[in-house]
Formats: sequence, C-alpha cells, structure tokens
Amino acid sequence: MKVLIVDDSILLRERLTAMISELPEIEIIGQAENAQNAINSIRILKPDVTILDIRMPGGNGFEVLENIKKDKWHPLMIVLTSYPYPQYKKKCLDSGADFFFDKSSEFQKVIEVLKKFIKESNVQNN
Repeated sequence: MKVLIVDDSILLRERLTAMISELPEIEIIGQAENAQNAINSIRILKPDVTILDIRMPGGNGFEVLENIKKDKWHPLMIVLTSYPYPQYKKKCLDSGADFFFDKSSEFQKVIEVLKKFIKESNVQNN
C-alpha cells in the first residue's frame, strides 16, 4: 500500500514516517508540505492513502480535499489535525475525507486505520 504524508511540520512527517514504516506492507511514496504540492503529488503519485493536515502554507486541507474529490480517482483520505473542532470535522468529511483524527489524542488511530485497510486489501486480493 502506497502512502503520501501531507503536513507542514517536518517533525510530524518524520514521526509518521517512522511509525508507518514499521508496517511491512506500506511504502511511503512521498511527502508534501503545502496544499498545492499535496494536490500535485496525489495526482502524480496516486497513493492508496493520503494523510492530510488542515493548516498549511499556501492553502489548506479543505482545498486539497475539494480538488481531489473532483477527480475520478482519489485515495483514502485521513485528516490528522491539531484543530479537531466539530465544524472542521464536518467540513472535512463533507469535502471527501474518510477519517478525521486529532493529532493530540488520536495519533495511533491512523496506524489502526492503515492496518485495517491492509487487511481488507489482502482479503479482496485473495
């Protein structure tokens, strides 16, 4: 499974990369630090999963979701944010996010979703 990480914090990208790299079925195919790079990377690299922050320079996660949702193909979108407000969650889910997690308390849920997605993919491929 191919994963793209989108966050303006290099420390967070490195932490996610370290955690996700422990899962043998996952390949980190790229990282992006702003909205436009995220949109371009998703369209070019075609990840199976994108982990997306909301607040970034030069745009935001809402714009990424809305742009990618217009495409015929789009990856599973996991929003991981420090802004877990109910209105942001609603907007993200309405804009095409599959999951919405709080960085401060739900970081591990990203790994749980990835493991579940791997398991479901393996079942479908067998």
